[in-house]
Amino acid sequence: MHSLPPDVRRILRIKALRAFAYGFGSILLGASLQEAGLSVTQVGVLFSVLLAGTALMSALVAVAGERIGRRRLYCSLFLLMAASGALFGLSQAFPLLILAALTGTLSAEVVESGPFTSLEQAMLPGVTGKGKERNRVFGYSNAIAAVVGSWGALAAGGPEFFRRFISLPATQRWFLLYVAIGLIAAWMALRLSPQVETVGVKQGPPLQRSRGIVTRLSALFALDSFAGGFIIQAFIVFWLQLRFGASIELLGLTFFATGLLQGASFLIATRLANRIGLLNTMVFTHLPSNLLLAAIPLAPNLPIALGLLLARHALSQMDVPTRQSYVVAVVGPEERVAAAGFTNFARNVVRPFAPALAGALTQGLALGAPFYIAGGLKSIHDLVLFAMFRRIRPPEEHLPLQKTMEAVKGDRG
Repeated sequence: MHSLPPDVRRILRIKALRAFAYGFGSILLGASLQEAGLSVTQVGVLFSVLLAGTALMSALVAVAGERIGRRRLYCSLFLLMAASGALFGLSQAFPLLILAALTGTLSAEVVESGPFTSLEQAMLPGVTGKGKERNRVFGYSNAIAAVVGSWGALAAGGPEFFRRFISLPATQRWFLLYVAIGLIAAWMALRLSPQVETVGVKQGPPLQRSRGIVTRLSALFALDSFAGGFIIQAFIVFWLQLRFGASIELLGLTFFATGLLQGASFLIATRLANRIGLLNTMVFTHLPSNLLLAAIPLAPNLPIALGLLLARHALSQMDVPTRQSYVVAVVGPEERVAAAGFTNFARNVVRPFAPALAGALTQGLALGAPFYIAGGLKSIHDLVLFAMFRRIRPPEEHLPLQKTMEAVKGDRG
């Protein structure tokens, strides 16, 4: 880590701060709103607005990110995060909470794909080396988010064993943590060098040369995200309790372990990508995880179900750093913010529709239906992705073949 450029280290530290806040908030959000007296309907609406705000802000980053400036927009988003944390921490007025959720700077997920990630996805390649170095940095970025976010979740709502030593009541006042983290991160964002910017951005549409590639990727990523909406963490917790009577303490430890597994898998994924390529890693690790996902409802008991869940999480997120690296590698530097923003917008805009459908399917069709549908749709995504993009590779992945061809020509000469 010490060998990384200063800008990369600053962005990774900022990501760690945000991940801790998001991990902390993912546990605190529902409990504190219930404590504040909001109805189930209001909480549901607030969650939907939270997801909608993330999608809208991702679109804004895609359209105007380069014109506003990456550092300026990055800093502004953290100031919005601080303001949103203040509203959540000090007010119980529903309209103000809706306004805070619409900023797109709060998240119920640790490894998110919102406006912050879109900017980081565009900035990191410009301050790292190409190819293997870029892949490695994306692995570090997501691993840090997964591990630090797991500790944040454990700090907010860990099992009884941990709460003997630290007890944090589910009160909205804890959202003031977002204020401190937002202000610190904004100050750190201002210290980024001009290298994170793109020089000489032309006026006009944010995507020109890469519009076709980004459109196809966005559609496929939307399908994958929609499928993932059937089996969000909150639903899996609900399902395991309903099917096997699993305790909250056991599930808390289980999902803490999944966070650690994901952190390790991010680092392994980038090493694998350096050997077999980004697209191959995305597809060939995702397909087995989909089979494990579809097998969970077939488990005869809780230990086997949890074993399948842990095995699935060890593989299912290996496409995250490789996907991020692939997107910014196959477009020009001046289109990275737009490409990251539009693909992340596509992922976020479809996600809110799946959880309600999952609940209806569970009640009306079969208890395991959401797992089968999610596994099937994700498998279709993987196969179509490979078929459409197997010939579109990052420039550095063509170099070995290029060198081989040149060597052959030299021998013939």
